[in-house]
Amino acid sequence: MSINHKRKNKFLWKTLKDGLVSTHGNHKWKIGKWDKVSAPLEICRKGFHASERILDAFFYVKPGCIARAEVRGESIDHGDKQCWPEMRIVKAWKWTKNDSVAMAVYAAELALHIYEKRYPHDKRPRNAIDAARRWVKHPTGKNRLAAHAAAHAAADAAHAAADAAHAAADAAHAAADAAHAAAHAAAHAAAYAAHAAADAAHAAATAAADAAHAAATAAADAADAAAEISTKIETWLRRRINRLEEIRGES
Repeated sequence: MSINHKRKNKFLWKTLKDGLVSTHGNHKWKIGKWDKVSAPLEICRKGFHASERILDAFFYVKPGCIARAEVRGESIDHGDKQCWPEMRIVKAWKWTKNDSVAMAVYAAELALHIYEKRYPHDKRPRNAIDAARRWVKHPTGKNRLAAHAAAHAAADAAHAAADAAHAAADAAHAAADAAHAAAHAAAHAAAYAAHAAADAAHAAATAAADAAHAAATAAADAADAAAEISTKIETWLRRRINRLEEIRGES
């Protein structure tokens, strides 16, 4: 953790609850309006928080919307998030359950090849991903039940894979966690998005990501895979914004 010297304004990413409300403290934001807190700042306790990457913001707050935030003043840099004395929301977009499932499916797909290389005959994670994808396109009751069943099967696969490579997975998981890397990034991004709404389709996508993660963390090149996966998820998120409904400020 480091303290930055006073610098020019910069732009970061922030995730908020529906209605542009902060999860911690229930601060209500208005687009374009500067808000300020007095010093001293304290990470996670006092100040306005945001991240360089959307993916990092997702780790801390289950989103109802994604916001682009402008900040100024002297800040605390905590690595994957920063704490600032002044902030304003310059633009915001709605984030829906459908977006969460789509993100979870994408994240799981990125790690799936690692799992299937290790377990080529186990199609349970792929089936769960396919079921979640069908729900995204056609959110019917039938597809929801199918996703639910696939989720349980993929969860069984995840547990079996984790048990088979427990020692290696523990070591790789610790390294990945420290670096926000490996399929840990993919699995947690998917899990966090999926957890935002307790839905069977979300569970299916999350279980699929967990299954792929179990194999990925056991791989010797987990850290390299992690960096690539997290970068791709971040790129996907930034492209996804172009499809989201923008939240307009008061006229």
